[in-house]
Amino acid sequence: MTGHTWTLLAILAAAIAALILLINSRLRFHPFVALMVVSIGVALAAGQPSDKIAESLEEGAGGILGNVGVTLAFGAMLGRLLASSGATDRIARLIVDRAGARSLPWYVAGAAFVIGIPMFFEIGLIVLLPLVFSVAQRLRTTHGVKGSPYVYLAAPAIAALSTLHGMVPPHPGPLIAVDGLHASLGTTILVGLVCAIPTIIVAGPVYGRWIAPRLDVYPDRELVAQFTGGAPSGSTSAGQAQESGEERSGAAPAAGDLGKVPTGWALAAVLVPVALMLLRTLAELMTDESSPVRHVLSFTGEPVVAMLAGFLFALFALGYRSDMGADKVRTALTDSMKSIAGILLIIAGGGAFNQVLEDSGIGKAVESAASGAHINVLVLGWFVALLLSFSTGSATVGIVAATGILAPMAQGGGDLRTALLVVAIGAGSIGLNYVNHAGFWLVKESFGMTLGQATKSHTAIQTIVSVCGLLMALLISVFA
Repeated sequence: MTGHTWTLLAILAAAIAALILLINSRLRFHPFVALMVVSIGVALAAGQPSDKIAESLEEGAGGILGNVGVTLAFGAMLGRLLASSGATDRIARLIVDRAGARSLPWYVAGAAFVIGIPMFFEIGLIVLLPLVFSVAQRLRTTHGVKGSPYVYLAAPAIAALSTLHGMVPPHPGPLIAVDGLHASLGTTILVGLVCAIPTIIVAGPVYGRWIAPRLDVYPDRELVAQFTGGAPSGSTSAGQAQESGEERSGAAPAAGDLGKVPTGWALAAVLVPVALMLLRTLAELMTDESSPVRHVLSFTGEPVVAMLAGFLFALFALGYRSDMGADKVRTALTDSMKSIAGILLIIAGGGAFNQVLEDSGIGKAVESAASGAHINVLVLGWFVALLLSFSTGSATVGIVAATGILAPMAQGGGDLRTALLVVAIGAGSIGLNYVNHAGFWLVKESFGMTLGQATKSHTAIQTIVSVCGLLMALLISVFA
């Protein structure tokens, strides 16, 4: 490596340190502002012409918002429709309705898996809380499990939601990596699902069964009553608590009439966009380039088109079929946009940062250094995302920065290897989820945990997910 290469690597190290400092210091910069400030600093330090810096920022931010931002917006609206119409509650109750005590964690994991496909971690957890609290109350009164039934059921929900959020499109993190690394979307979905299933099993039902007897976790009675729709558990009989949980488990998230939302339509609304994306990949693998079928499926499988199709299906099949009314549907969709405004800004800032790394030559310097040191690109991507996510408190920052740094190394790697890199980066962004992450506090406060209990449950679960995701990606890479 040349002296100039070492200089560029030093600039990158300083940029990462500055990013962490700006976000975590007393200044408490918003990640979007921090990314933009650091991007300009990197460009100047690397000697990029001043008249090209603004162009790099605009190109990077605008490009990634055009590819990912619109898709994310449709995904947020789809998720809100599913929750507000009561569809997610019907899916969850359908999956766990007839499960026994020992099999309940597996059914909760299945419910969280389906619900987690279109929903962010925090939103999915809030949607599942009524179900988890209601079923945990039944286990508590019947003594159907050793230890805390809440941890017993929360573990598989946390594992499934976090795994999908970090490793499987159409979630924003994986979509950012797919776009930045020019990976095949369909291949990434398939690889992500293959890696996700054993990861969820280990971090969810298996770890949950082990940790539940070791944690004395019981949420606030008033909070349980709020989510289950009944009186506080301490003021009712066991039979009343069980009946209340069974009848009202979906009261909190459902704004529409559950009876008017057929379960089949609800499942279809979740799976439509994923199915369209997978069909595109199958068409590209199995049909000729001139085939009309391939052209149609390639168009409908584009992320923005697939998410639009899923949203429109949910709008008519769920939104207008429920008792919400057109005005309430419109209000719900507007509110869903507010919840992702910050994420869109962070994505834009990450796009600008990535473009500056490319235009200044830093990306090539990283590629040269990693090649010379013989570092496995999957491990490098995982570690960079883990470091940045843990340091900044944002999985999105970890993914967008790691994608920019690793992008030059992904060129020419083939569809499967690039998809595995997307999964590895996403897995890295999940690990060490601690006090500077919003999800940590959501879990801690929802279940009434102490700091130590939240660390042993939530942080441990997401770190297991992170490590298992990397191991699965490495295992598949052996055969790639």
